[in-house]
Amino acid sequence: MTLDDLRVFVAVCRSGSLSGVARDLSCTQSAVSQHVKRLERELGLSLLERHPRGVVPTQAGQLLQAAAAGGLGDIDQALRRLRDVVDGEAGSVRITTGATTVRHFMSDAIVAFRRLHPQVSLEFRTAHSSRSCFDALIAGGLDLAWITLGEPVRGIEQRPVVGLPWVLAVHADDPLADEPHVTMEDLAGIRLIRLPENATSRGLLDGWLGSAGIGPASDTSVADWDTAILLAELGLGHAIVPDLPGGHGRDHPDLRLVPIPGLPPLWTGWAVRRWEALSPSARAFADMVAAHCGGPPGSPPPPTG
Repeated sequence: MTLDDLRVFVAVCRSGSLSGVARDLSCTQSAVSQHVKRLERELGLSLLERHPRGVVPTQAGQLLQAAAAGGLGDIDQALRRLRDVVDGEAGSVRITTGATTVRHFMSDAIVAFRRLHPQVSLEFRTAHSSRSCFDALIAGGLDLAWITLGEPVRGIEQRPVVGLPWVLAVHADDPLADEPHVTMEDLAGIRLIRLPENATSRGLLDGWLGSAGIGPASDTSVADWDTAILLAELGLGHAIVPDLPGGHGRDHPDLRLVPIPGLPPLWTGWAVRRWEALSPSARAFADMVAAHCGGPPGSPPPPTG
């Protein structure tokens, strides 16, 4: 067996999907399956059970996953640090995150980092959800993931950076557009543009609305916050979205963002395997992003694992 076999196997166990891991690692599903089959042949045991909706580890697979997951990330970090020693100050910082994160949270920090560390390359890998970011970190080869914070995840350290208040995105002609804020009762009558079910922000928002007894009607689903905001401006419905750094007023003249004070803030920030194992360059970039997009004062971050 190889380290890559173990990395891919751990990622499959976390994802529950061979195709999902193949997509995240930019390879074919057959290649992912071959890594798992090689482990099974060498061990003489079945490691995964196939189900209509994906795969789950067998009892033997659970034992191997638990043993392998903790060490792989540390090995990758050590190898990266050793390469940095060989290269001197040069090296790279590898980040995984959603498609719109760089625009909203990192633009200024990237410019500042490049000025201070021109010899260090920044490499970005797009992920489709926080879960995909976690899988990519465990699979190895990455330093940082920018995520929406949710439940603690075994083997991952999460660090809150900024708490984002929620707003209702509406067309300028909407009856709610000129309100100073929107109440939870107002949300009961809207037609909602929803995010994908696997998005952490969608899960948190649905939970908060459900606890308030609110279930808005919905017939539209989109892949990211920016698309939801655009459709709201076009009058196709209402979007409940976080108030992102920099706002949207300049780019969306027919859009109004109305505060929803009844919803808790949505926390975003960094996820890593282990903070103390990060290279100095990775820590410097993480700190710079936090400094440039820092969160609103007075609202404590959620507990994390």
